[in-house]
Amino acid sequence: MTLADVNTAPDSSPTPPVAKKVPVERTHHGDTFVDNYEWLREKENPDVVAHLNAEQAYTDAVTAGQEQLRTDIFNEIKNRTQETDLSVPSRKDGWWYYSRMVEGQSYGIQCRVKAESNGTLEDWTPPLVEPGVPVDGEEILLDGNAEAEGQPFFSLGGAAVTRDGNLYAYAVDNAGDELFTIRIKDLRTGELLSETIENAFYGLAFSPDGRTLFYVLADDSWRPHQIKTHVLGTPVESDQILYQEDDVAMWTGFGLSADRRHLMISIGCSEFSETRLLDFAAPEKGLQVLIPRSAEILYDAEPFLLDGTEKVLLTHDRDAVNSMISVVDAAEFSKPVEEQTWATVVAHDDAVRINGATVTATHMVVSLRKDTIERIQVTALEGLGTPGQSAAVEPVFDEELYTAGMGGSEYESPVIRLVYTSDFTPPRVYDYVLPAAGAEGELLLRKETPVLGGYRSEDYLATREWATASDGTLVPLSVLRRADLTRDGSAAGVVYGYGSYEVSMDPGFGVPRLSLLDRGVVFVIAHVRGGGEMGRHWYEDGKKLNKKNTFSDFVAATDWLAASGWVDPARIGAMGGSAGGLLMGAVANLAPEKYAAIVAQVPFVDALTTILDPELPLSALEWEEWGNPITDPNVYKYMKDYTPYENVRPVAYPKIAAVTSFNDTRVLYVEPAKWVQELRAVSTGSAPIVMKIEMDGGHGGASGRYEGWKTRAWDYAFLADAIGATELR
Repeated sequence: MTLADVNTAPDSSPTPPVAKKVPVERTHHGDTFVDNYEWLREKENPDVVAHLNAEQAYTDAVTAGQEQLRTDIFNEIKNRTQETDLSVPSRKDGWWYYSRMVEGQSYGIQCRVKAESNGTLEDWTPPLVEPGVPVDGEEILLDGNAEAEGQPFFSLGGAAVTRDGNLYAYAVDNAGDELFTIRIKDLRTGELLSETIENAFYGLAFSPDGRTLFYVLADDSWRPHQIKTHVLGTPVESDQILYQEDDVAMWTGFGLSADRRHLMISIGCSEFSETRLLDFAAPEKGLQVLIPRSAEILYDAEPFLLDGTEKVLLTHDRDAVNSMISVVDAAEFSKPVEEQTWATVVAHDDAVRINGATVTATHMVVSLRKDTIERIQVTALEGLGTPGQSAAVEPVFDEELYTAGMGGSEYESPVIRLVYTSDFTPPRVYDYVLPAAGAEGELLLRKETPVLGGYRSEDYLATREWATASDGTLVPLSVLRRADLTRDGSAAGVVYGYGSYEVSMDPGFGVPRLSLLDRGVVFVIAHVRGGGEMGRHWYEDGKKLNKKNTFSDFVAATDWLAASGWVDPARIGAMGGSAGGLLMGAVANLAPEKYAAIVAQVPFVDALTTILDPELPLSALEWEEWGNPITDPNVYKYMKDYTPYENVRPVAYPKIAAVTSFNDTRVLYVEPAKWVQELRAVSTGSAPIVMKIEMDGGHGGASGRYEGWKTRAWDYAFLADAIGATELR
């Protein structure tokens, strides 16, 4: 099929490209599956590229009538966004760091100004910087627009500054494959150092003396597996491997401890982990293992000094499915785990999920989830883990459904940075003044993201509702709509879901979503099992051999919406991305009649094929999420019974759009490419099934904020057109 094949006369319907069938047999555990489209994996094959271009041409032809709607939604997003804007400055050592966005430019500009130090709270009050107003003493570290000029793609994968503020390391991806080029800039001269590191992964940090840069490399399957050290002024070819992880099912990364005295290497999967520490004061000791992975404990560690004693704060699941927090003398880790003494700081609670903890010089800061809501609590370090421990204090907000998370903090700072948002409250940046023991903290509002175009939060409502799953489980829903919508059963609806990796779909403001709500759409976020909204058990009840609960929960959410009295059941669409794209493929097979349209963004729809091949990007890392179908016939059978590609059946599928990117390394383009071919070949209906492919994009699509807005406008226009919600109310 060539591009010309989809160029049709104005009075005829476009014809979808038909890929040739090249049967390939795949046999596991006595079961043989014939895959007719596996040849589309040959990324360098000109026939594959021609086919993908033909798919895009077909998509363009089918959706040509949506062009004005896409333009309208794009303009609505643009007109509500203050395009010239900046972040709230964050202090690090002697500087305030922030980023600027300029109208008409797609990428951020990284900046800084010198900080004052007078030993008072005022030292931590960010300077007033205003959109479009020059700041005295401002230095530009990196202009993303200049970096992106002439490149098909641009993404900044991380940055680090030496403690003296002289050197700036940054990582750039110009392909969308999440492999980065690291460069180092001398901020005193503006010149780049001669050394350049290619094909690095996420993660950058300087040693305290600024002489060594730590970075990560991934293996051929895009699994981060090496932590390397680059000594400035030496050839990159001589860089040393500090740590290498050879277990293909383990993910490796690193960071600095809050007090920056240690490099912390984290190795783990979703079920257990291992932390190794490098003490910068005694690097000759090498990496020290805290709790070995053989103990099968899932934990995070934060080393710190308490009254001059080396301590480690542990967030762990030892006899605590929802995790708890303990504090341990560092000397205890030389003993076998069962002989160590751990003092409880935050006890286990079946109703509270502990997400993690860090420290400042005076306080422990805990991220937790209670009643589905992510929130922050702080406790004074004095007496931590003893009967004299202070009670935790939590910032109080005035909305029922919200998200409050850490926005970063300096170890010595008397404040922590919080980011607050809800479905209809634009992100707010607060500094929370850490309270003395027994006192309440103070919230200092630093910024609320402006929303233009006459936006008023009171014009919209978010409510918590509950759907009943097929096994009787109550599934939380976030139901978003205009406040003036009439409950007469005539509106359109969209159900959105994810449901994997214990990722929660927390309340959060989204400008693009307003364009659907203003067209009378009731937008439902289904907090299905496999996510983390209801604690660790909620996740475990939606993974491995419980994965089908994710799909049936989503169908139950759709049934709730159909029966809610708000919408016409014939006007419901569905949307999800990545693992949520697998969810879209699964519900399309389970209940195609319930949806007028489905948008599957970078969809993981050929999961079994992928996970059966450990050489494919990230496949082995997925075994802890889905099970290992290579070694376990029960997992193989279970997965084959739900994976979308293998379960396409002769029914009338709704309108489907698979949205993908040619350079995506997390969910390869071949998965949706094969899926849409199988859907078209088997579907008994006449609804169009299209694939939109970004040839220069990655897992997040094309780069740049304007291209991102265009992508979201495309997705929403496809749904809105299918469910008859094209006109503003």
